[in-house]
Amino acid sequence: MNKYLGAAIVYGVSALSAAVSSAAEQDPFMWLEDVEGKKQLDWVAQKNERSLAEIKQYPGFQGLVDNALEVLDNKDRIPYAGRNGDYYYNFWKDATHPRGIYRRATLAEYKKDQPKWETVLDIDALGKKEEVNWVYKGMSCLQPEYTQCMVALSRGGADAVEYREFDLLSGKFIKDGLYLPEAKSRLTWIDKDTLIVGTDFGDGESLTDSGYPRVLKMWHRGKGFKNGKTVYEADKASVSAASYTMGKGAENTVFIHDATDFYNAKTFVYNEGKLLAVDVPSDSDVEGLFKGNVYLLLKSDWEHQGNSFKQGSLLYSSLADIKAGKASFKLFQAPSAGKTIKGVAFTKNSLLISWLDNVRSSVVRYTPTKKGKWQEHRLELDDKAVVGLVDVDDRYDDFLVSYSSFIEPSTLYQFNDGKTGKEKIKSTPAMFDGSSYKVEQYKAKSKDGTMVPYFVVMDKKLKFNGKNPTLLYGYGGFEISLLPRYSATIGKNWLEQGGVYVLSNIRGGGEFGPAWHQAALKENRHKAYEDFEAIAEDLIGRKITSSKHLGIQGGSNGGLLMGNAFTRRPDLYNAVVCQVPLLDMKRYNKLLAGASWMAEYGNPDIAEEWDFIKTFSPYHNVSKDKKYPKVFFTTSTRDDRVHPGHARKMVALMESQGHDVLYFENIEGGHAGAADVKQRAELSALAYAYLLSQLK
Repeated sequence: MNKYLGAAIVYGVSALSAAVSSAAEQDPFMWLEDVEGKKQLDWVAQKNERSLAEIKQYPGFQGLVDNALEVLDNKDRIPYAGRNGDYYYNFWKDATHPRGIYRRATLAEYKKDQPKWETVLDIDALGKKEEVNWVYKGMSCLQPEYTQCMVALSRGGADAVEYREFDLLSGKFIKDGLYLPEAKSRLTWIDKDTLIVGTDFGDGESLTDSGYPRVLKMWHRGKGFKNGKTVYEADKASVSAASYTMGKGAENTVFIHDATDFYNAKTFVYNEGKLLAVDVPSDSDVEGLFKGNVYLLLKSDWEHQGNSFKQGSLLYSSLADIKAGKASFKLFQAPSAGKTIKGVAFTKNSLLISWLDNVRSSVVRYTPTKKGKWQEHRLELDDKAVVGLVDVDDRYDDFLVSYSSFIEPSTLYQFNDGKTGKEKIKSTPAMFDGSSYKVEQYKAKSKDGTMVPYFVVMDKKLKFNGKNPTLLYGYGGFEISLLPRYSATIGKNWLEQGGVYVLSNIRGGGEFGPAWHQAALKENRHKAYEDFEAIAEDLIGRKITSSKHLGIQGGSNGGLLMGNAFTRRPDLYNAVVCQVPLLDMKRYNKLLAGASWMAEYGNPDIAEEWDFIKTFSPYHNVSKDKKYPKVFFTTSTRDDRVHPGHARKMVALMESQGHDVLYFENIEGGHAGAADVKQRAELSALAYAYLLSQLK
């Protein structure tokens, strides 16, 4: 060990103890950060009991639960699937399989209304056998056969998983196969007996400050995963290190991704034991490999070899040049006013780009010709709905696309090589009468003059009298776009109950590309909150609703939005559903994965940054002298991403100030808040019952 590092650790323990002691004196509710302590769980049980009793008094509560269960258990909903060889694979949950089954069917069967499925892995049966509340978190399979896999299993829905080797064809775990104990691991197959793995190696030094892998090792079958040769080491301050492969055969290449923060990374090619740095902007995204070229999506403007490339552009350079350290990128597609690239995918012979144009989506297929040109073909789907790429694989020319809107249920289409058009594969039957509603897109003027769009779903006969129960949903962070989507639960439990649903597209999201996101970072965070307030005021100004009848909802970063919404402008809202939220922005970077989000919010341990962070830290801005709506906070004990202490402490603080609040903490569920169908249905019903009680 480096002697300077050793000294720092000794000093750090003393400093940390003093800091924790000082913080505890200033924060009387820090004790609630002990997630599974008996005293803490007793506190949770007491709050749960009181809140559940109150919310469930709503006369139609059980009906809301039954509606949600009907939607979630609907056997006629589309079983979205991915192709692998002769089969389409699907993960399915219903009343019989609340934890889910991984199953498969041939394409011919899959196209039928009632396919004959073959169960590959039954999570409910596995949990019962092992007496563990397993939640399926996906699997990683060896290319190109995709039959030798590592299955990720989580206890109660947490992000941390254990990996077990699994034979996809036989549907059985491999006896004495590869195994990784529970951790927030990352792994990549190299060959049938070798993986690159990043995990908790048990030495106290293998994880970043954010709790993700810092060290990557080559793991050979028959040798312990801790004993492999180190491939890469990231800094402790990085978010995580991971590897991935692109290409097949001679083109197969291992890349190393060192996320130095949430939006910046170092990229390397790993070849024959050597690392070669790839000279690209740290905030760009490598999208994939197609016909010998690597495609790169820019998040900022870039000057490269005498060329100026615009933020949001898609570029390409040959893989051979990159491996030779001579990357030379050229422009493939650039964004335009209001139009941005949402995603990129590759079939065997085409490149697909998902475009967003004023928050309306489309997909364009680009196919190279023998003359070196590109044929462009826009998929024949209405841009008034959301077009989603469901199953696109560079092994095949055909692919699956979904199509839906707020009031139109999802339809699944198969597209072939462009000559045969599309084929309707499946559709979800309507679970509420969408013909009774209309969708309007409006814009509100934010404080700085920016026009911010939002969607309103309402009854065609709605009276603009300011009396309509209205739910405004928001997120506004991490370049995540909120797009129109069909939700039968919203339809049955909100629209059919007389409610108006509003989806906001505030800054911080990705609806208009990287610049829309970057406009609300760190010291400009307030712009996202001003956008949200502008929409609320616009809804009131149009007499769609009024403050008395306006409720808001958001989770995670959207939970932080909720916290700021009601502490900044409590006069605007009469109901707040604040789910799995961040709220204590002084300590967020010390709790679970919080350190990984400092590129979004800033570092509260730097005085100059705390000066602006404290302006959007709800835990520090709630006041006993203000009157707030009765907020409903929800979280999960097993959430190992956003610490449940945020919600717990906020509730304790607000109650100590004399405010009436509601709180529900699900013991399972992870960051999703619920681990199975029944839990999801009840959690959803609690939110709608609360909203209807407050806003009608």
